[in-house]
Amino acid sequence: MALRVALVTPFAWSQPHDVNEHVGGLARELRARGHTVTVLAPSNRARELAAGRRALAAGIGDAELVALGPAVPISRRSRIGVPVGIRANLAVALATGGFDVVHGFEPGLPSLSYVALRDASALTVATFFSPERLSYPPARTRRERLLGRLDALLATSEPTAEAAAERFPGSYELVPAGVDLELFAPGTKRQLLVLEWRQTERPLLRALARELAAQPDWDLVVLRTRPLGSRPPVPRALRGRMRVRTALDGPARAEVLREAAVFVPAVDGVRRVELEARAAGAAVASPPGRALQPELAAAEAARLIEDEQFRARRAAEGLERARNEDFAALADRVTAVYTAVTARRRVRAPRPPLDDRDWIVADLHMHTTWSHDCSTEVDDLLDHAEAEGLGAIAVTDHNVFGGALEAAEKAGGRGLVVIPGEEVKTGGQGEVIGLFLTEEIPRGMSFAETVEAIRAEGGLVYVPHPFDRLHSIPDAATLQRHLAEIDIFEVYNARLLFEGYNDEAVRFARKYNLTAGAGSDAHVLQGVGTGAVRMRRFEGPEEFLVSLRSAEILRRPKSLAYLQGLKWVAQAKERVR
Repeated sequence: MALRVALVTPFAWSQPHDVNEHVGGLARELRARGHTVTVLAPSNRARELAAGRRALAAGIGDAELVALGPAVPISRRSRIGVPVGIRANLAVALATGGFDVVHGFEPGLPSLSYVALRDASALTVATFFSPERLSYPPARTRRERLLGRLDALLATSEPTAEAAAERFPGSYELVPAGVDLELFAPGTKRQLLVLEWRQTERPLLRALARELAAQPDWDLVVLRTRPLGSRPPVPRALRGRMRVRTALDGPARAEVLREAAVFVPAVDGVRRVELEARAAGAAVASPPGRALQPELAAAEAARLIEDEQFRARRAAEGLERARNEDFAALADRVTAVYTAVTARRRVRAPRPPLDDRDWIVADLHMHTTWSHDCSTEVDDLLDHAEAEGLGAIAVTDHNVFGGALEAAEKAGGRGLVVIPGEEVKTGGQGEVIGLFLTEEIPRGMSFAETVEAIRAEGGLVYVPHPFDRLHSIPDAATLQRHLAEIDIFEVYNARLLFEGYNDEAVRFARKYNLTAGAGSDAHVLQGVGTGAVRMRRFEGPEEFLVSLRSAEILRRPKSLAYLQGLKWVAQAKERVR
């Protein structure tokens, strides 16, 4: 299945960057597989910015690159937010692009990719590259907000996955960094050793100089792979045999690495460069413990220089490894991830044809005196609901079923349908409402066990206030594991303190094509009907679900302070009695 994919990088597309090389290679391979891929990125090139404005005005279409605005400096210590203009352009791109998947890179930084993943209504994937680019510690709300949006977590190395999991807990899948095997195809080798330079690794350069002093036929190239890096000193023993090259992108590095026989990476170097050296057929000297003892790398490099068979064997092993980590292998893994996450989205059920059944207003979440924190008598609730013009209510007391049974019995002969339900507290995984129940469900079970118990009674699984972080709620991983078992997802709860929590629920339901529900969560009579749905009249759970697919969410909020004050007054009166 061909997908529309947005790849979002926070780094300037106009400047060389290892993350952008990963993104560019992945984009090419995905397009070769028939997907439509648009890279969303900042840029400092006037030509790309002008083309980006035209693409945004035209609705993205098949644009391969949309530059959203000028780049700003990014680091884990940065407090610079994404500029308002870029945020606005990103919002337009996400709204008009029609993307099936939004894939953000290095979202651990306060950057464009984080904002894209946070605001996207599409399925989302995140890739982490480097532990050094993870802001720490992330704010709790920022971490939870991001994790609540993500469908898959990827990392390009085990250390990165471990570091990312400390900040953003979850299950990470490793993917290749990606390398262009054609660009880095091995060339004619000569007696050349290439060292990736870092200012902090002067001891390694001195150790290599001592080893090369005994090898007069070998030359040394010191490779600067990061901008603004210091220039290395030239050891006296290597004068005339040492060159310094600055190579910030793949094509520039390929010129050097294709003819290199031995490559020594920097301890904190660009991981991609080591992979490129392997693809170019260079023997890589990177022994364990070299971070503390740079002489170890120099000694291994000396052995590679002296032992041609060992050098050839090491080069062949590296080349085979690189062939398993090229951009084609990267695209294969990422495509499998996309397929898995898109499978979570339910096939949108056709809207049922409108028949001659009446339209009614239904409040799907409310409480009676059977709940420990409510003083609304069942008779008063039924009378008030009818007076408010409601056609159906769901009585969902906390961890008890008696109030629902009493309401259902007393509603006989009225023009009001009562759906018997219960709001069940799980064992540390939030609350779940069962609708159309016949028996009480005990509290304290796991989310999965509670869902299973509701299903066993022929009931419907209704997830209330799923993102209200002021209460106990299921985490994102729990929701995603049980997507197929959720019958109704509450997208509007009238008692939430922050409307943003309802907005998150709306986004989540749209992303996975979940059937939306709404309720007042009323604990006092004055709150009944403040959240509801307008739907066709129904009989039984099957017709209820069918009718709910074409329902309209009704928001009739009242002052939360007023309603909460009434609740506290009622509770105080109960305590006096």
